[in-house]
Amino acid sequence: MDALFVPLAAAVGASLDQVKLISCLLVSYPLGSIFIRLPVSRPNIRHAFNVAVTSIYLLPILNMGTAYFQLLGDILFTYYVAAYVKSSKMPWIVFGTIMSHLTLNHIIRAILGQSYETYEITGPQMVLAMKLTTFAWSVFDGRRPVEELDKYQTEKRVTEYPSLLGFLGFAFYFPGFLVGPSLEYADYDILVHGTLFKQLEKKDDTGRGSRKLVPKGRKRVAYRRMFLGLALLGTYVAFAGSANLGVTVQDWYVQKGFVYRVAYLQFCGFIERTKYYAIWTLTEGASILTGLGFTGFNAKGKSTWKGAANVDMMNIEFAPNFKVLLDSWNIKTNVWLRECIYKRVTPKGKKPGFRSSMLTFATSAIWHGVQGGYYLTFAFGGFIQTAQRLCRRHIRPLFLPATYVTEKGAPPPPQNTIKRVYDIAGTFISILILNYTVIPFMLLDVRHSLAGWANLRWYGHWVVGGTLVFFYAGGTGLLKGLQAKRIRKAGLRADKEKDSDAVSVSDAPGAPVLPPFDDAAREFEDSDIMKMVNNSKRLG
Repeated sequence: MDALFVPLAAAVGASLDQVKLISCLLVSYPLGSIFIRLPVSRPNIRHAFNVAVTSIYLLPILNMGTAYFQLLGDILFTYYVAAYVKSSKMPWIVFGTIMSHLTLNHIIRAILGQSYETYEITGPQMVLAMKLTTFAWSVFDGRRPVEELDKYQTEKRVTEYPSLLGFLGFAFYFPGFLVGPSLEYADYDILVHGTLFKQLEKKDDTGRGSRKLVPKGRKRVAYRRMFLGLALLGTYVAFAGSANLGVTVQDWYVQKGFVYRVAYLQFCGFIERTKYYAIWTLTEGASILTGLGFTGFNAKGKSTWKGAANVDMMNIEFAPNFKVLLDSWNIKTNVWLRECIYKRVTPKGKKPGFRSSMLTFATSAIWHGVQGGYYLTFAFGGFIQTAQRLCRRHIRPLFLPATYVTEKGAPPPPQNTIKRVYDIAGTFISILILNYTVIPFMLLDVRHSLAGWANLRWYGHWVVGGTLVFFYAGGTGLLKGLQAKRIRKAGLRADKEKDSDAVSVSDAPGAPVLPPFDDAAREFEDSDIMKMVNNSKRLG
């Protein structure tokens, strides 16, 4: 079947694997329209349809026979272990086995030196690992008293064990199998049985029986996502040959002036992201066509379909701070880390701390791969997280009215001119640091990664390191003193000063995809020595 794709690959200048992958994603659109028309009264037909489509993708089109049977082995292992192992260790048995298999394939990929242009088993296996481990926890939650569960666990718990065909249909759900997004079994179950739109159920013209209606607007939203995805893909194909992060280690780039190198890096970083935007946007649209992702209606009465999104492009390109940026990237993975690792490793009755953060970060790192470039990016990102929190906590209040108190449930701050300047500066710095940080993530090789950073004069390290030095050398106390003067000048109570230093909702701890340096930093900031430093600055 490769003969069908070779001419197209030559025409667009892309690898054969990439062309076949994109072709599968586009074919999922008409197949999604077929899927939603299959009778909900016969869910086995829908299950079989998913299995058949994904099997065709993997076997005759992508030529991944060995990978297919490896993934099928993971699926069957999870199904039978979750069914017959009743102990509390069951989810961890599934997690340990599935992640070990994924890690082994990551090691093989690294040994073979396979690039991003090669589509191999770890692509779908990363998505499948999230689905299978989430399913194991959902089954475990289904066996626990409801009183012990939080809202999310209650909504996603599995109380009725699926048939083998039903589980295969879930695992092989075709729009998201190759590159995501992942989904929980509970969401798949209501999709297949047609209960997703139960609130839209209407009587027929005779008044007898009922018919389930898919809300209008599904096709409109889905095909808009498809056209956007294709536009982003076209942008990547047009510019990626010369505008990629690999240029940071090329001779011609080094010979350019520093300002040019930094400016060109920003363009390259955006072009690299368009590849991910394109793929995730295409899969989102195909998922919507099957009926997945419905999130109700907006104020104008139009249906909204945001539940299948894996990326929020606008909140990345125009993020006011690094936390918003991280929360908007690979959204389903963030949910998986929070629900299956971060919460689960935290002892009952205790708040997540350094241990929970460290185990979650380790899972995130291993899930991505074993190449050193990943770990350079994650390690540096941990310091960025601490620096941005300190800036948001101690600098941001100076750009807000002294009467405004940041706390849970507080209304958004007023958008005056000085606040807009702060937000614009935050967006500019966030993107500047992001494009620098992800160089190792794309180059993977440690030596090349360090060379890329060196060719940019380590500007990201200077910015982040300088910020941390400023705060820990007494800047925190200085800024607190300035804010205290503003509060007193406004004639507010003394306890306002304490409130203004509270952590905002956006700073509340979540599932960390970065090393938990920030947890250690918080402990250091609360130490006696730092209190002495800050108090001396404020008194001065």
